[in-house]
Amino acid sequence: MRQILILGAALALALSPASAQDKPGDILNASYDVARELFQQINPVFAAEWKAKTGQTLEIKQSHNGTSRQARSIVEGLQADVVTFNQATDVQFLAEKGFVAADWQTKFGNNASPFYSFPAFLVRKGNPKNIKDWSDLARADVKAVFPNPKTSGNARYTYLAAYAFGLEQAKGDDAKAQAFVKTVLSNVPVFDTGGRAATTTFVERNIGDVLITFESEVNGIRREYGDKGYEIVIPSLSILGEFPVAVVDRVAARRNTQDVSRAYLEFLYSEAGQDILAKNFNRVHNPAVAEKYKAQFPPVRLVKVEDVFGGWEKATKTHFAEGGVLDQVFVNR
Repeated sequence: MRQILILGAALALALSPASAQDKPGDILNASYDVARELFQQINPVFAAEWKAKTGQTLEIKQSHNGTSRQARSIVEGLQADVVTFNQATDVQFLAEKGFVAADWQTKFGNNASPFYSFPAFLVRKGNPKNIKDWSDLARADVKAVFPNPKTSGNARYTYLAAYAFGLEQAKGDDAKAQAFVKTVLSNVPVFDTGGRAATTTFVERNIGDVLITFESEVNGIRREYGDKGYEIVIPSLSILGEFPVAVVDRVAARRNTQDVSRAYLEFLYSEAGQDILAKNFNRVHNPAVAEKYKAQFPPVRLVKVEDVFGGWEKATKTHFAEGGVLDQVFVNR
């Protein structure tokens, strides 16, 4: 009997969450495709701050992919402690599966979005095709490069921004907006699965006349490839791209990383975190930091998914679900 009790206690201990003393020395951040370099800058600063505060040496591991794919990977077993995504629907998917708190958008400020951006254009030196706005992407002589909206949150923002522009130009005529977006999609030479692959197609494979991706990414590319003379074009209208964050409670509770995971995401709201974000051309909410970097952010008219498409849930059902508008214009493009 004593052996059975000991065995039972050992088994219970093995199956229980990590003890308070057993603090893992690492956390995993599952993020969107083009955020690799951004978090390579953020992680060591937070790790140093965490060590100064707690004495604990922390390694922050990264996983990057399209966020829809990341969310599915977490449900299938990816042990991410936190997510830093680029669309709310993928965090909501995790909430519906019980991995993230149902009220995750109330856990952090600004609807759990510490920074924001929007789809902008990167054109080749001298802008030889004179690309100025979304309407130019429907021209027969213009080849646009952006990822597949079926797999990339980045591309979903591009699709919705183009659709919003089409709606406005057509004075709300949905059929005309669909026709416009269909033409834009027909001018895409290759649909990569994520934003980083699309950047490679444009920059390294020299395919396309214009790359559409987040403003932060086009600025980063221009800075990295300064010798190629890329130019940035801000369209007349774009769509607000929020970057939601959440603790993956199911994983963090099992690994006993709730405290450090929350602190990691809170760091993104701190002045130090906001400074790194803005330095990398992400628009931030901290007034002092926004003022410091205002010269690098030209004015832009942003519309919201909620205002034009009735929110992400409705937009997903209408446009991105199987058989939705995106499938229809894809099939017929």
